[in-house]
Amino acid sequence: MRICIISDIHFKYKRNAPEDRENEAIVLRFLEKAIGKYDLLILAGDIFDLWFDWRYAIVKQYFPLLVRLDEIRRAGCRIVHISGNHDFWFNDFLPEYLNVELYDRSFSIKADGKKIHVCHGDEHTVNDLRYQVYRSFIRLPFIRWIFSLLHPDLALSIGSLLSRSSRGRKKDPNIRSKQQGGLVKHAQSLIKRGKADYVIMGHSHHPVLKKLDGGVYANCGDWITHHSFVEVIGGEISINYYIDKGVI
Repeated sequence: MRICIISDIHFKYKRNAPEDRENEAIVLRFLEKAIGKYDLLILAGDIFDLWFDWRYAIVKQYFPLLVRLDEIRRAGCRIVHISGNHDFWFNDFLPEYLNVELYDRSFSIKADGKKIHVCHGDEHTVNDLRYQVYRSFIRLPFIRWIFSLLHPDLALSIGSLLSRSSRGRKKDPNIRSKQQGGLVKHAQSLIKRGKADYVIMGHSHHPVLKKLDGGVYANCGDWITHHSFVEVIGGEISINYYIDKGVI
């Protein structure tokens, strides 16, 4: 089985900086090359910098990425999306129109004799009470209902402020250290309890492939700086970096 896991693309609905547009183009070229290449594509959270689909509307700026995902699926690839800390307010658009499977917390599969567990990772940071309180609050059904009543332009403007706040905290070295330590600890716990051979996460924006006692912890990295992704091909896990040549 050929599996690709990517996270932390942070595809934006506002692309004001030149590097935002360039990163968008790189992601689309990578996904073009992925058509027909994989049996399973796992989107491990924060694919979109901010997601909300209303009853009759979605964000038009995401259309190029959604088209690529549809092309990958039509080529025979199963697509799974796991909620991140930027993209979790999903309604029915992705499953109904693109046949993307949505998972709120994690996804597990056994392939070629290996138990694979994938999650975004933001739940497993340690000593970060402020974020965990925020995470619980922003996912309350009442908050989601309030956003659903707002005009999309206003809702996205408010959501963008929350998104920028989250990104700003990740620049703190202490926050990064807490993230990475907590992710490794969670991976080791799953492996020790026999729940997984490979534990794959995102969130930290730091690509990692680390052998643990009895298994492997991998982090997908990001598509802002590293353009990195994890592959599990025939039961063998690796971390890879997309070298963009500017052409499809």
